[in-house]
Amino acid sequence: MPSVTPSIDPQITRLAPAFRALSILVEPAPVRHPDVGETALQQACQAVMAGEPTWADAHLAAWDNVFKAFGAKPKRTPCSALALRKRVQRDGMMPAIDPVVDLYNAVSLRYAVPVGGENLAAYAGQPRLVIADGTELFDTIKEGQPAHEAPEAGEVVWRDDTGVTCRRWNWRQGVRTRLSVESPLMWFILESLPEMPLEALQQAGDALIQGLEAMMPGAAVQRQLIGPGA
Repeated sequence: MPSVTPSIDPQITRLAPAFRALSILVEPAPVRHPDVGETALQQACQAVMAGEPTWADAHLAAWDNVFKAFGAKPKRTPCSALALRKRVQRDGMMPAIDPVVDLYNAVSLRYAVPVGGENLAAYAGQPRLVIADGTELFDTIKEGQPAHEAPEAGEVVWRDDTGVTCRRWNWRQGVRTRLSVESPLMWFILESLPEMPLEALQQAGDALIQGLEAMMPGAAVQRQLIGPGA
């Protein structure tokens, strides 16, 4: 099985000293139970409407503060977990998109944690979390057409050797490395701050792995904790 070695620039550590993440690499097997993702998503939406988890507001507020620290405006470009949560709180549900995407969205909602899902087979080199200088390229869609844009100088981004794969830490993922159930190599990154208990981060990882193993029996999985407590 291939490996992944995500890296965190020291400048990120100074920005968020207690940032920690769970990296999960999956070599998928044939999908036998695609309904696992949609079921998990429905249950997660119910949990959000019930106000779970109890520490969600504190964790998401901490992400707002980190975003402000590198110049982002969280009301306009919130962290991914907050954007999902607000959508469910508004609509009471979230429609199914893709079995694997539904599953990692479910984990993000249930645990109030940003979860990125990437097709690692589309990567050039290893993922790394860095401060952008503003010259990097980020592929996106504008008015229905492929387009490129650049992050702002000082913005926190995930990138590989080719360019940016996710802007504003975990706000928006790019097209080139977009994950789907058809991806031949899947990489997930669950990102947390101290307001989320470390035990809960591990539980979120367990939930993602168990869901993937139920969906595609025989999948191979590697996991690694990055940051304090690793």
